[in-house]
Amino acid sequence: MSGEKQNAALLSISSNIVLILSKLVVGLITNSISIISEAVHSFTDLLAAIIAFFSVKQSANPPDSDHQFGHGKYEDFSGFIEGALILLAAGYIISESVEKIINNKYDYIDTTAGIIVMLISVIANIIVSRHLFKVARKTDSMALLADAEHLRTDVLTSAGVLVGLILIKITNIEILDPIVAILVALIIIKAGLNLCFNSGKNLLDGSLPEEEQKIIFDTVNTFIPEEVIEIKELKSRKSGADKLIELIIVIPKKLTIEAGHALCDRIEEDLKNNIKNSRVTIHIEPCGCTCDNCKVEQACNYGSNS
Repeated sequence: MSGEKQNAALLSISSNIVLILSKLVVGLITNSISIISEAVHSFTDLLAAIIAFFSVKQSANPPDSDHQFGHGKYEDFSGFIEGALILLAAGYIISESVEKIINNKYDYIDTTAGIIVMLISVIANIIVSRHLFKVARKTDSMALLADAEHLRTDVLTSAGVLVGLILIKITNIEILDPIVAILVALIIIKAGLNLCFNSGKNLLDGSLPEEEQKIIFDTVNTFIPEEVIEIKELKSRKSGADKLIELIIVIPKKLTIEAGHALCDRIEEDLKNNIKNSRVTIHIEPCGCTCDNCKVEQACNYGSNS
């Protein structure tokens, strides 16, 4: 699965390199700020694709003590960075375009070459972005999803530049070039803000605050020693508004499956009442005690009589 994600990211990197060089060369030859702006936009796409590639590799690493739920959120982090890159590109495009309008710098624009390269860019990005969306949904990859959003935005902006160049070719009104570039930048800003907002919700996993972890322990401790022997492990994190809690508890080995399930339901209910927006997963393990010396005889009797 990770190989498929990496191959998709490499495809995005390769296509962006070709498009950047094409747009930059044609933009310089035709004196079109809108095409050069698209080259800058594609450069941010390239950076985004590279970030996505490495974040996909990083996310495949196993859990460790600092990230107990794994490294999957590195993909969310890369999505946030990609959104920031989009906003930086938009700022550059607006700055250059406004300067041209204020200073009346409207050079002659050879639109034919620009129209061709923009048309190729639209087609190429449609193909690559559709593939990235397909792989992103299949693998639930935020990094590839962000990269696909990047390219879909590039489709819209390239199409906008294409329309602008066609209008310039028909009307010879060259002020349309920086105006189109500004409209492109506004589309980019919207995409960048959406991407930053969505990926920023679920960044790198960290445990819940100590006070909330204490509530978790205090809640489960109310079941000790009558029904639960000990808390073996606690994992927690925050994902948006949800507070995700994973518990491993040790219970009497004579407890039936039905009784153990009912016990977990009651613990989950208490935790959800004490910690708002919590989602609880409990794994139970049997004790290794000798039943004659067990301190939770009542629970064992309850389990055997159920």
